[in-house]
Amino acid sequence: MKFVRGFPSTMMDDYPLNTTEIIKYAARTFPEQEIVSRNLDGSIFRYNYEEAFKRISRLANALESLGVEVGDRVGVLSWNTHRLYELFFGVPGIGAVLLQMNLRLHPEDLAYVANHSGAKVIFVDESLIPIAEAIAPNIKAEKYVIMTDGELPETKLPNVHSYEELLREQDDEYDFPMIDESSAYSACYTSGTTGRPKGVYYSHRAIVLHSMIAAICLGLRADDVYMQIVPMFHAQGWGVFFAATLVGAKLVFPGRYTADNPKPLVDLMQSEKVTATAGAPAIFIPLLNYLQKLEEKPVFNIRAFSGATEPPLAMMKGLKELGIEIIHAYGATETTPIVCYNPIKPKQKKELSEDEIWDLKRKQGIPVFGVEVKIVDDSGKELPHDGKTAGELLIRGHWITAGYHNDPRTFESFIDDGLLKWWKSGDAATIDENGYVKIVDRIKDVIKSGGEWISSIDLENFLMAHPKVLEACVVGIQHPKWEERPLAFVVLKPEYKGKVTKDELYEHLKQRFAKWQLPDEILFIDEIPKTSVGKFSKRTLREQYKDFYMK
Repeated sequence: MKFVRGFPSTMMDDYPLNTTEIIKYAARTFPEQEIVSRNLDGSIFRYNYEEAFKRISRLANALESLGVEVGDRVGVLSWNTHRLYELFFGVPGIGAVLLQMNLRLHPEDLAYVANHSGAKVIFVDESLIPIAEAIAPNIKAEKYVIMTDGELPETKLPNVHSYEELLREQDDEYDFPMIDESSAYSACYTSGTTGRPKGVYYSHRAIVLHSMIAAICLGLRADDVYMQIVPMFHAQGWGVFFAATLVGAKLVFPGRYTADNPKPLVDLMQSEKVTATAGAPAIFIPLLNYLQKLEEKPVFNIRAFSGATEPPLAMMKGLKELGIEIIHAYGATETTPIVCYNPIKPKQKKELSEDEIWDLKRKQGIPVFGVEVKIVDDSGKELPHDGKTAGELLIRGHWITAGYHNDPRTFESFIDDGLLKWWKSGDAATIDENGYVKIVDRIKDVIKSGGEWISSIDLENFLMAHPKVLEACVVGIQHPKWEERPLAFVVLKPEYKGKVTKDELYEHLKQRFAKWQLPDEILFIDEIPKTSVGKFSKRTLREQYKDFYMK
């Protein structure tokens, strides 16, 4: 690839892309559009884009009163609330960087993130004060701001301020600067599955471009109601709330919720007439399970991105019956995160049967505009797009990181081809002749048995297609003869516990897999361990059962 500079344009190419422009536009064009936020006690807070922008302006003034300067990092510990939404605009609006602090990280890793980023001030939701207190003695932050509706609670945190009091003291007008679009707007650290978390610092330019594409991919419009299910404390909750703001859609923030109690989400989906959302199977599976048990089943009209892991076919079909259309999407912390989404092209609609279309919907999809992908073998040679040959997926584009902040692991995670870098995703994938990407496994999770590859993801998803299975995870365990063999872990739906045999599941698997691909053993367990971002923690299972086949 070569770089050339052509004839000069007459465009305002120096006019920077800034996150502030998104909320300014919404407040100016859709001032009356509602923003709904669920409080900890279940009550609902409502305001609109115009009022939100005034509070964001007050926040910008308050940040300066706290001594926050251009380039400073400001940490946030919060659920998905209107206050976190305000911080996503107010902090980068003055030229500082919002540090997304993953509540699910171990306190030691959370302290590392705060110190490695150099966080100067930390904003803390009242309910999360214990987490802040646990890490405070080990971090260098100078001040803390508590987000509460009432008076400041008692706390061991030093130099504490009240969010609402700070805003009340400030003017609701602020002269937002134009910020160099290559400046970091926010930072997120990977979940640290191998070693310490790695810092990704997203630019203003990246998130604005990403927002435009996200709006296109999910088909967002001003008459939509978008509910932010994905935690905003990691990879900006997939960034779709920015896209929804960009088009002036109504926003719904569910606050604190848990996967084992989807009722608050369902209630909001019904009462606020939600039409678009995004989430992982880790929340959609229990959501479907909850809905199926209701005597009077609601019918929705919702488009939903599903990411993090491949959506099980049974989950997609079950939600479709209730009016929730799952659109598979793919990305990572390093990619802001949208890389692919799965629209069914007109060609496929004409040529494929209904069953073939459902099977196609399991794929991660086609790369979005602004992103390039390719698959390569161990030597870096590009592999054919035949839907069969698997290799490591490499990614680059307008919102793909080119390195990790102050971290030597950058050198092993990227390939430099002269002008631009490719990020090594660590995912083993195929690409078919129509451009659809299919993740077959994590490179480190591919099961190598007797010289053949076995996809743990395909085994998991077919197990979860069994109507009595809630969750399933498959890992490769060391084997004295075959190098590795699959070991399956199954969580049954509560009503079927103790009523399903291994033989029943093996008969189910034999419909799709050859004998040599079947797990040597299926273990029924109560819960599959999860990572800090809600994915199955295969590392935990591999370590716990590493000698299972060696006995």
